[in-house]
Amino acid sequence: MKITVAGTGYVGLVTGVCLAEIGNKVTCYDIDEQKVQKMRQGIVPIYEPGLEELMKKNIAEERLFFTTDAKTAYESADVIYIAVGTPENEDGSANLTYVEEAALAISHYVKKDTIVVIKSTVPVGTNDRIQALINEHKLPGIEITVVSNPEFLREGSAVYDMFHGDRIVIGANDERAASIIAEINKPFGIPIIQTDIRSAEMIKYAANAFLATKISFINEIANICEKVGANIDDVAYGIGQDKRIGPHFLKAGIGYGGSCFPKDTKALMQIAGNVHYQFDLLESVIKVNNKQQLLLYTKAKEIFSSLRGKRVAVLGLAFKPNTDDIREAASLVLIQKLLNEQAEVTVYDPVAMENAKSVLGDSVRYARSAISALAGQEVVFIVTEWDEIKDIPLSTYVDEMKEPIIFDGRNCYDLKEVEKYPITYISVGRRNIIHASLVEKR
Repeated sequence: MKITVAGTGYVGLVTGVCLAEIGNKVTCYDIDEQKVQKMRQGIVPIYEPGLEELMKKNIAEERLFFTTDAKTAYESADVIYIAVGTPENEDGSANLTYVEEAALAISHYVKKDTIVVIKSTVPVGTNDRIQALINEHKLPGIEITVVSNPEFLREGSAVYDMFHGDRIVIGANDERAASIIAEINKPFGIPIIQTDIRSAEMIKYAANAFLATKISFINEIANICEKVGANIDDVAYGIGQDKRIGPHFLKAGIGYGGSCFPKDTKALMQIAGNVHYQFDLLESVIKVNNKQQLLLYTKAKEIFSSLRGKRVAVLGLAFKPNTDDIREAASLVLIQKLLNEQAEVTVYDPVAMENAKSVLGDSVRYARSAISALAGQEVVFIVTEWDEIKDIPLSTYVDEMKEPIIFDGRNCYDLKEVEKYPITYISVGRRNIIHASLVEKR
């Protein structure tokens, strides 16, 4: 099958590479000439485990191609996936400009019957809107059918998810088009769910909103645990054993971030508002998460009257491990607060440093390693639970820091282990360990 994928971000590039891996001839289209040139050389523009190897393999086997020419990309494709970005508007709604531009270009260049698959996350009703737009501008006698095929890829696990996902959702009003897309996806060996178009669009938003709700719920429980003397680790494990609840997304921390949950929850709020429905639960989820991202800063202010002049390290910048994505990351919220307090901030992340530099500039110092970030520091904030960070021995904090005071936003260390060292340790949903030396200073 000759497939074109429009857009080479996280979703588009992973989708294109994996569709090539299962035997299709795939052309990835992007307007960024420099980016396309690098991809032709097998250079991956994003950090995603396993992607580079698959990309180079399929380029070498002549199943994967890259172009900036729309005519080349669209003219002879059997199926075209639209996987361009849908950034957030100021009011929280999804910006569909890039999706519409892609649809218009497809209408202009396609010269045979084609299926257009909307992979981008779009509000309910968008596929119908794109179908109407294409019908208005396509060449006479050409049949172009729009199908919804939302993605459920986790950044940092996207390649794995393409081959081991829970389900593939195909929404279509044309049974033949749905069958063709189902046939394309069969080699992945994942259960396929076929629905109408609007249900498929809603499934994507409902799934992300539910997961965001689960995260905010466990964080609220963690905050209560601190006040009543319970341990959130035990509580989360206990409720997670209930099959109706399950253990996933019950890790207390400092909130969700990234390109999906924040954007999609706000977009679903907007969708609800457009049909005059007050989505009180989701509104609370968003409010809880915004508060939770400030948790470590709030805890620090409870201990220190001022952070002015404090030498502070922030370990982890990406919104979660195994990605270089810092969009909506809790680290940025925390760092801005620390800078406002005139703290001296040193940061470290295994892969997200370059992205961070584009946002933070020279307002912070960039360490070459987690250990060097700790040297001479008075306070450290653990923000992202990279293995490299979780594996730092507690003794290293004692040896490297001027005073080992740890604010752990991801509960990386066991409390019983921490107690063996002269460390002040503040985590989430668990009792604080305040070392005697800090008590004396206070």
